[in-house]
Amino acid sequence: MLLSYLRLFMALLLATTLIACASDNDNNDVNDNTPDTEQPDDTDDDQVVTPSGLTLKLMGRHATGQFDESAAEVTAFHAGTQRAFVVNALAGAVDVLDMSDPAAPEKIDTIDATGIEENSVVNSVAVHGDLIAVAVEAPVKTDNGYVAIHRADTLERISFVEVGALPDMVTFTPDGQYILTANEGEPSDDYSVDPEGSISIVGISDLDDIQVRTADFHAFNDRKEQLLADGVRIFGPNASVAQDLEPEYIAVSADSQLAFVSLQENNALARVDIESATVTDILPLGYKQHWGDDDFFGAGRGLDVSDEDGEINISNEWAGLYGMYHPDAIAAYDVGGQTYIVTANEGDARAWGEDNQAYWDGDTAQGFVEEIRVKHLVHSSGFERRVGDDMPAHLAAMAKGALLNPETFAYCGATAGDPGDCREDEMLGRLNVTWTKGYRQDDEGNPVMFTEAGVEDPAGDWLMYDNLYSFGARSFSIFNAEGERVWDSGDRFEQFLASDSCMAGSERTIPCADYFNSGHDEEQAFDSRSDAKGPEPEGVTLGQIGEKVFAFVNLERMGGIMVYDITDPTDARFVDYYNSRDNWEDNPEDNLKAAGDLGPEASTFIAAEDSPTGEPLLIVGNEVSGTTSAYRIELTFEE
Repeated sequence: MLLSYLRLFMALLLATTLIACASDNDNNDVNDNTPDTEQPDDTDDDQVVTPSGLTLKLMGRHATGQFDESAAEVTAFHAGTQRAFVVNALAGAVDVLDMSDPAAPEKIDTIDATGIEENSVVNSVAVHGDLIAVAVEAPVKTDNGYVAIHRADTLERISFVEVGALPDMVTFTPDGQYILTANEGEPSDDYSVDPEGSISIVGISDLDDIQVRTADFHAFNDRKEQLLADGVRIFGPNASVAQDLEPEYIAVSADSQLAFVSLQENNALARVDIESATVTDILPLGYKQHWGDDDFFGAGRGLDVSDEDGEINISNEWAGLYGMYHPDAIAAYDVGGQTYIVTANEGDARAWGEDNQAYWDGDTAQGFVEEIRVKHLVHSSGFERRVGDDMPAHLAAMAKGALLNPETFAYCGATAGDPGDCREDEMLGRLNVTWTKGYRQDDEGNPVMFTEAGVEDPAGDWLMYDNLYSFGARSFSIFNAEGERVWDSGDRFEQFLASDSCMAGSERTIPCADYFNSGHDEEQAFDSRSDAKGPEPEGVTLGQIGEKVFAFVNLERMGGIMVYDITDPTDARFVDYYNSRDNWEDNPEDNLKAAGDLGPEASTFIAAEDSPTGEPLLIVGNEVSGTTSAYRIELTFEE
């Protein structure tokens, strides 16, 4: 009996810990998934200290002075040395920052890829215990990359091993036995080389005998038709399933048994059994319907689709329009023994060879671009008018033009042979969509052809789009381990940014609505991103404080951090929004210091017991301003 009471007393002394996962940009991701459901005690040792809410407040920042050069992206933190590790893509290395005074972070050292392979660069960093893992991209990105392991105290490199092509994100399993990398396997710009995507599982239980295994997608090569039918996007030119799937980000279950991997462009998650290094499932994420008044997890289905209408217009009246979730960063946490995955639904288009004029002139061997504005996709004059400008070569080779289904899109004036007002700027015209999905197909997946008058005809050379698919869902979602969505923020992000309640700036004095859906590298840019993924949620980090789990979601374009209480995965609640951009009127490149923080990419939650101040913190890497910011997490308690 005495032993039981002793165990109970010791359990009540355990402290708040970290569940961390951070963001990625198009080429760089982080961090360490270290779920811990232990709870802190309060001063009387009887009850858990759980806040009713929190607010973020800027403490200080480190500035590289580099604008729009990706000089501060991926973040990680080591409690023992009170150091932050920040991927500086401009330098191709990791900046080491002294965070002992978060009000004045100071760069003290660098970790680079010297001695691994000449001209290789760092993509990602993660910390667990007293080890640092660094993902290293080869000089030729389609070649296999590396993972380097360093000591956190001395920064000495212990070893490095070869992994798959383009390791874009690195993380540790919570038990510290493995390092995992998401090997994205992006193609070359002309798509002539397309390496397979994979997940490397690096066993580090014995640092003198590091073992590397690969979880690949070979078993799915003969399941392409079923995957397509299930909603997985597989569309790269001449690509096998294994080549087409591109791992972006990894989250690991609390028991270190399962890894979940975002396949961003494929609009899916992969589930990996870590012990056997096997991809067991590919889970399609579905598509977000942007019309209808039905309840969508307590929110609406709306979005603002135009950057040229001069107003905020968040509408759910876009029949035929779907959003592709396309998550970038993901994170995992456990509730009641069940694993849930949190996704930042950024959206990302494949765009290879876009700087090669030969591609736009019609040479399909020079690249592959899937993005196009609706007004250029559907036009009564067909595709020829845009060839040499912005007409994707593969689309122009497929047909002479495209039409909108006159029944679905009747609300904006579409008729059998004419898109009507649907392509006007204040309607759907400015919205960026994929041309690869939504056109009518036969049972074999071949396009059903029409005449330019909109009459179905096997001899026709026009496409008929029954639906349109835009990039990203402008939200974050929560899925269970089977890939079933249990919650989504709907249109809450845009609705809040448009509201009188939203105030930006480090002192919260600037109405967000004045700069709604602004770009991160522009001034006076009201509404400039409404046609292209809106506020663009890209990163997500989780932090547990007491009995509550909070999600910190980075909005890359508009900037700022959305904070939600996700303790109940089926009923997430808004907590705070903080945007430390202070100057929206002047060109940020001209006065970068005054601008504040631009383009938050990755963030790292620091639990109170690990923090230099004794209170929880959030470290944020901002790729456009090149700043690494430290935010105080100020807790509130109900009386």
